[in-house]
Amino acid sequence: MDNKLLTIDVSHGTTHDGPGMRTTVFVKGCPLHCVWCQNPESIGRDNGVWWSFRDCIGCLSCVKVCRTNALSAGDAGIVIDRDLCVNCGDCADVCPSSAMSLQGREYGLEELLSDVLRYRHYYNEFGGGVTCSGGEPLLQSDFITEFFRRLKKENITTALDTCGFAPRERIGSVLQFTDYVLYDLKLFDSGMHKKYTGVPNELILENLLYIADSLRSSGGVKELWIRTPLIPGVTATEENIRSIGRFIAENIPDVLTRWELCAFNGICAAKYEKMGLKWPFNGQGAMAEEDIAPLRKTALEAVPASKLSITGMIRPGNGKDA
Repeated sequence: MDNKLLTIDVSHGTTHDGPGMRTTVFVKGCPLHCVWCQNPESIGRDNGVWWSFRDCIGCLSCVKVCRTNALSAGDAGIVIDRDLCVNCGDCADVCPSSAMSLQGREYGLEELLSDVLRYRHYYNEFGGGVTCSGGEPLLQSDFITEFFRRLKKENITTALDTCGFAPRERIGSVLQFTDYVLYDLKLFDSGMHKKYTGVPNELILENLLYIADSLRSSGGVKELWIRTPLIPGVTATEENIRSIGRFIAENIPDVLTRWELCAFNGICAAKYEKMGLKWPFNGQGAMAEEDIAPLRKTALEAVPASKLSITGMIRPGNGKDA
């Protein structure tokens, strides 16, 4: 088993990563590189230095301690040379205002269990539990398997939020201790999937069928949720929703509990700014009701209304049918 789990955050009191009130462990590292990624700090396995100009007080302590001369003072603030930065964390250690920070923390198994079990009362009271999200948890499947096994011994429900791009044996290992699978289906066309995420989707679809079979044979999974992010101009098209819906209707209607269409938001733009990265959706506003309506209608051709959920912040419509 991996001795440590590399994370970007452990968030308590979440309500959108599975049923009830939950703790979500955001794992670092992902095999996909979605152009709209909401957690860009989770993609790589290194810790990654962030700089926030809003918090910076201009003391230049970070520049003085940088061992590789990767930091310098520019007209707009601190400039990070990513080619020279080794993510050692010296700058974050000396920064008095936390403008410099490392986006990564390792947890040992007992430490992480102790952290999440502090909220046992809330899980029981509000029907929640613990979710592992990312990034991609299956990249660190040995740790997740043991983590979930221990949680099950404590009668805590577990949820796996996955992109599905992983070897079958890793999925099988984690599934035996998983109550809810939150499975991403982003783009049905494999060529489009590769263009916008960096990988084709054949393995993802095959793994979904494997999970469905595991559920049918009582392989330990209680519920299967499909999640589709609605990205304007990319995934949020009637053609894509219709194709995903057809796949669901033809292959997994008996085991699907919920199909969630997740409305786009641009909150993550600040993360890209801190990381010194350009985001192609910068400036894109929230989706409106008239944007969602035709996608909802198309999805309902494949699943009943009781299994369809639209989540996220949606602007009021203009009163006209889309």
